[in-house]
Amino acid sequence: MAFTLETERLQLREFTPEDAGYALHQLNEPSFIENIADRGVRDLEQARAYLLNGPMSGYEHHGFGLWAVVEKSSGQIIGMCGLIKRPNLEHADLGYAFLPEYFGKGFAFEACTASIAAASRDFGMPQLLAIVNPDNTASRRLLEKLGFRLQEIRVVHAGEPALCIYHCKPGNDRPGRIADDRSG
Repeated sequence: MAFTLETERLQLREFTPEDAGYALHQLNEPSFIENIADRGVRDLEQARAYLLNGPMSGYEHHGFGLWAVVEKSSGQIIGMCGLIKRPNLEHADLGYAFLPEYFGKGFAFEACTASIAAASRDFGMPQLLAIVNPDNTASRRLLEKLGFRLQEIRVVHAGEPALCIYHCKPGNDRPGRIADDRSG
């Protein structure tokens, strides 16, 4: 059965190839390209391939990955959030991106908090990282609110600029914890 997380306003569920329309939109948002990367995804077929080779591959290989963040009241995917295991980082990291019309409404905090709880509770992770562009002050503030602390600034991906690496130990004593349930 597919992994899902529930919060008061959100459902985090595994992506499917049918979510390619959302992925195409998200990956081409100027805020995504500026703060995360230009993934070069320009059509629905490339968006499907991104989902299959990215988030969906993570579910298969690690049991986790980026999840679709669905607003319960509208049924719409408003972002992505979850856990990523990168070969060049010692621990999994928290990743997230939201469509700009959902910025500033607490959705990222809610989805990230549920993902952090799942890291500890469902996947037994004693440590969790987060990587962020040094100029992305909104994400840096969010990570600090979630209980992450800056560990170092270094190059994570060869040939790319240095990124801030944040660290936290997921668990029930972490600041910013909210209640969530695993279902499915």
